[in-house]
Amino acid sequence: MSRLWTGVGLSPGALVRARLSGADPVLPSSFRLAAAAMAGIGGVGLAAADIHHRRGGPAQRVLVEARHALAEFRSEQLMRVGGAPLGDPWDAIAGAYRCGDGRWVRIHTNFPHHRDGFLALLGAAHERDAVARALEGWEAARLEEAAAAAGLPAAMMRRFAEWDAHPQGRAVADLPLIEITRIGDAPPEPLPPLAPRPLAGLRAVELTRIIAGPVCGRVLAAHGAEVMLVTAPHLPSIPSLVVDTGRGKRSAALDLREEAGRDGLRDLIRGADLFIQGYRPGAMAGRGFGPEEVAALRPGIVCVSLCAYGRAGPWAGRRGFDSLVQTASGFNDAEAEAAGAPGTPKPLPCQALDHGAGYLMALGALAALMRRAEEGGSWHVQVSLARTGHWLRGLGRVAGGFAAPAPGPEPELMEERDTAFGRVATVRHAAVLSETPAQWSRPPVPLGTDQPRWG
Repeated sequence: MSRLWTGVGLSPGALVRARLSGADPVLPSSFRLAAAAMAGIGGVGLAAADIHHRRGGPAQRVLVEARHALAEFRSEQLMRVGGAPLGDPWDAIAGAYRCGDGRWVRIHTNFPHHRDGFLALLGAAHERDAVARALEGWEAARLEEAAAAAGLPAAMMRRFAEWDAHPQGRAVADLPLIEITRIGDAPPEPLPPLAPRPLAGLRAVELTRIIAGPVCGRVLAAHGAEVMLVTAPHLPSIPSLVVDTGRGKRSAALDLREEAGRDGLRDLIRGADLFIQGYRPGAMAGRGFGPEEVAALRPGIVCVSLCAYGRAGPWAGRRGFDSLVQTASGFNDAEAEAAGAPGTPKPLPCQALDHGAGYLMALGALAALMRRAEEGGSWHVQVSLARTGHWLRGLGRVAGGFAAPAPGPEPELMEERDTAFGRVATVRHAAVLSETPAQWSRPPVPLGTDQPRWG
């Protein structure tokens, strides 16, 4: 955690107030998932506590326990609605397949347009056996490139050594884990006056889907920020993730294909401190909401951008998801080998790149807000799933990690409330602040429930 903290320019003196308890293995894996979870969650918790202290609040301790942190890193797996999981989020044909050259490829078809695109590319029916037969006629690397050319998310399984030698792997290794760049001038903007919660009075516009970006907004809301999730009716979503990551947020609908929708987003931006987005590289800029355009609308704003493979390298604009980045960058191969089943893709037991990147985004956002208060300026925070994976690798491996259990929901780590979706049980936030306990003041709501305006 200390490297994350000092890596975003924060004072190491505050680290004495943080305590991480427990160690790997907590889940069946050869990677130090608990170390990553505690560092990311603890870093955000300590940054929120530091902001509260800078606003005039008392210094406070931050505690993160390994078992609780990894429960939060798999919160979507543990959530229950009416006592049961809210459906399987995976499409019938999503997953890993062996191609005709013997190598594996993973395709992601959870969104209908991606599913239909793959079926058209392969000339196959929407059945797993049909897709498997079609892929027998492909080389994995050729399928990966053909999918990318068609705007479809796929990845060939590589070893770590192959990824490290790949141009994209080399580009990712050269990037900062959390990149914070000044993108515009603005006078210093003091933090809001002291309030009962660390981030109260700070507003975030969030345009994200799936896990990493929504986790960023969720943890900011847990510490008191006002978060406005913006989506549109024509954009697909995954119901279980809407519920789990929607805690603490308002949710508005704006169609950015229309000028009225873009005007509505501009109004939200003018009243915001943070602009968080996780769409494919260039998508927001194509609608007039690139970081520089957003900073021109609202000088002093902090923009936070997530992408799959990093801002540099030949794959910088490529679509991707946690499962695909794991596959492409060596994790599936390394886990399989460590588990004694080499050659067959084995994913991590949680979406660690997604969840990890979400907390890294939030840590970078809070560090940039503190810079804004001291130096002024508009700022851009950039995080990628691939660079998050590189960081996870750097934490080392765990001998005998697969002997650890994969527990279900543990009552002492869960909380329940009534929502529009029914009685929902979710994982409590794992960062325990001694003076300002984290909480979500709003239940999750269906997408588009709220009006797109502050106040």
